[in-house]
Amino acid sequence: MHRTSRPGTARAAGLLLGFIADRVFADPARWHPVSGFGRTAMALENLTYRDSRWSGVLHVAVLVAGAAGVGAAATRVARRGGWGAEAAETAVATWAVLGGTSLGRTGTAMAAHLTADDLAAARALLPSLCGRDPSVLGVDGLTRATLESVAENTSDSAVGALVWGAVAGIPGLFVYRASNTLDAMIGYRSPKYHNFGWAAARWDDVLNLIPARLTGALSVLAAPTVGGSPREAWEAWLRDASAHPSPNAGVAEASAAGALGISLGGRTEYAHGVEMRPSLGSGPAPEPVDLGRAVRLSVAVQGSAALVSAALAVAVGQFHFRRRSRR
Repeated sequence: MHRTSRPGTARAAGLLLGFIADRVFADPARWHPVSGFGRTAMALENLTYRDSRWSGVLHVAVLVAGAAGVGAAATRVARRGGWGAEAAETAVATWAVLGGTSLGRTGTAMAAHLTADDLAAARALLPSLCGRDPSVLGVDGLTRATLESVAENTSDSAVGALVWGAVAGIPGLFVYRASNTLDAMIGYRSPKYHNFGWAAARWDDVLNLIPARLTGALSVLAAPTVGGSPREAWEAWLRDASAHPSPNAGVAEASAAGALGISLGGRTEYAHGVEMRPSLGSGPAPEPVDLGRAVRLSVAVQGSAALVSAALAVAVGQFHFRRRSRR
């Protein structure tokens, strides 16, 4: 059968295989392409940095365009090899950009440290999840920071990549991960990056508008898997998400808080200053035992997102095939 009679199926198969690879192997232990991209971004920053938004726009545009170009070149090579090559290369690219399994393992490790009252180990681990100042956090603060990071990064580390991989294939995977990495590196409200990081933060917001809401919807549906209520998750989303300073993190965190029956938000200390976050959810403050439930919710959402994205990849493929056929 000719490949064009199965539009989108190679991409869908690649996304599912890449997701399975992430579940089995987690992030690549060596030669991680995201780390390589980060080093490239740091080197370019030495040339592009100015305390202005336009310098930040240039910085982001060069790096994102480069990621798109690499993805487009990889796609052309894969398609010349046929359906199997396209599926295999999409799978490798998906595995390379996903970080959901490592996220869950870090959350589980943090729960173990906090349960054992090993604050030194917990504080040392926190920077791998978020940019908060661990030195000022006790058990309650470390628990909340971890749970909020697991909720937000379920969208950033997995759902977003899968959605954009479904919509735009390997270029979509690479552009999404490049954009998300740039936001993590420079999208802060610190004095240094207030202007230069503006473009990275806003561009990442745009790319995550749909993935964050898919994450919220799947969190609502998955609430019973962690003993929660879909209704509470939905109500927390509608009531609380818009108060969060991020248009996307608020959705992921509020729906997760409702699904887990806890509350999030409050005083949040970063290296660049203190922010007062709004209350999300209506339950008690999270405890270390809730981190295991948060990880299980994240896994359920990621698995559901993989299936949704595979279906979306086929739908996108069918749309493009029909449009070409009408020409």
